[in-house]
Amino acid sequence: MKNSTVFDCSILELEKHSHEKGNISIVENGKEVPFNINRVYYLYDVPGGEDRGAHGHKELRQLIIAASGSFDIILNDGNNKRKITLNRPYVGLFVVPGIWREIINFSSGSICMVVASHKYDEADYIRNYEDFLKFKKEI
Repeated sequence: MKNSTVFDCSILELEKHSHEKGNISIVENGKEVPFNINRVYYLYDVPGGEDRGAHGHKELRQLIIAASGSFDIILNDGNNKRKITLNRPYVGLFVVPGIWREIINFSSGSICMVVASHKYDEADYIRNYEDFLKFKKEI
């Protein structure tokens, strides 16, 4: 999706089931997320002042959730930037392919859970911003 923009990324609110013993939100293939889930991972114990991400993907779709705490995600399509703050465990950011993302401003004890459409494939990553811009311009 070389022609994708930051405006193709969207906030998805997961159904929140409240109970006196706590809340639960569910993520299922093709139901809460618009793709089949093939991988789930999470980032935690990120030291203060550090950031994560700083890469793009050619095909991977992701739903990024602040399972605990908060952090900001900077989305960049080569022309436009958007900053999204995630701080509720029942709200996720759906990120389409062809978007450069950086995750910053992690609160103490935060957990960033990522639900992904594909298994890990290094060939899908664009890790250099100049290469990302070239990818976006290719026809």
